Amino acid sequence: MENVHYIQLEQPIPIKHDEELEKRIYFISASIQQFKLIKDESTIKGLEVSLLPGTDPSEIKEKLVSVIDNEILLQFVVPARVIWKSENIHSNYQDDLFDQLLEKEMVYEMGEGQVCFGDKLIFLMDALDKIFKEMTISHFGAVEYRYPTLIPTKTLEKCGYFNSFPHFLMFVTRLHNDIDNYRNFLEEYKSNDKIDSYLLHNCHNVDYCLPPTMCYHTYHQFQNTQHDETQNRVITSIGKSFRYESKYHRTLERLWDFSIREIVFMGSKDFVLESRQKFMEASFSIFQRLGLQGHCEVASDPFFCNEDTAAKIFNQRMQELKYELRLNVASDRTIAAASFNFHEHFFGEQFNIKRGETEWMATGCVGFGIERLAYAFISQHGLDEKDWAKVLSNGYPEAVFAEQI
Repeated sequence: MENVHYIQLEQPIPIKHDEELEKRIYFISASIQQFKLIKDESTIKGLEVSLLPGTDPSEIKEKLVSVIDNEILLQFVVPARVIWKSENIHSNYQDDLFDQLLEKEMVYEMGEGQVCFGDKLIFLMDALDKIFKEMTISHFGAVEYRYPTLIPTKTLEKCGYFNSFPHFLMFVTRLHNDIDNYRNFLEEYKSNDKIDSYLLHNCHNVDYCLPPTMCYHTYHQFQNTQHDETQNRVITSIGKSFRYESKYHRTLERLWDFSIREIVFMGSKDFVLESRQKFMEASFSIFQRLGLQGHCEVASDPFFCNEDTAAKIFNQRMQELKYELRLNVASDRTIAAASFNFHEHFFGEQFNIKRGETEWMATGCVGFGIERLAYAFISQHGLDEKDWAKVLSNGYPEAVFAEQI
């Protein structure tokens, strides 16, 4: 049975921080089962939290105050600048959409943040992905690669992932290959009659992780390479990505295990920025033709648990290094379905990717969350697959680029 507690803040914090605070609550402690911010028109006064039995509320409060002081209050909150908004408006959103998917056996829940998709949604996700893949290849000259699932731990270290997003990490390990170790594991398994955390001391390998995004594979692929100063590259891939979402997992909107169509631009700074801009404009045209309601705004990554979190968020927003496409899943609620990012020379330098003999390669990437695209699509166009074909045919890049020309 859960215990409900009210945690009062000695110093209420401005309500403008509510969104950033809500993103972090479940990561503060696994003992937090549910929470609700207690606020008035201008401030957040505290939290109502449901805790596992035996949890000391004072410890939760101490952790909460630490996060507020070190990550929340240091942030300079600025209104998100919208750079594009669709002309489409929908009004027939349904609150029980995921329940309908389950009832119609279009999806199956397999575990926390884990969903199995039936043939109808597979068709829809493949069709949406094909639209952006064809645009990327035919109009941006992209080369496609298919990467392995696992990614080296050292690659994530070079990407700075451990310092920025420790809460999302999902590790892969195995039993240390030694006959005595196998025997010890089997003895413990037999005595416990189940798998539990005891197995970890038998696991010594930490060389690989589950990838949190696809573009990291690309930087790993091209590490320690030198390219002609006039050579620019566009690389695309699709694959599974993994992020631990704690209790934030929800329907198809936020999965631990999801698919990303990634496009990476590598070359001069001007090439990367120009390519990102052209790709955004082409993508907006596609979403407009698909009849999807949404907008694109300046955004930041979900940095967490570091003393420079606030500075990273501020820098990313001020330089407009990240744009986020948000599609409606309700009249008053959106989900992030794509992002358009500029990394300057960070990955070029970290992975020793050069233009000529001295200049680091500039990079940028675009990522589409395929499950989120599909969920926004059915939220706005319904569950009758007979109606999908006509809508999808409007999104093909030939029509989009012909219209622009």
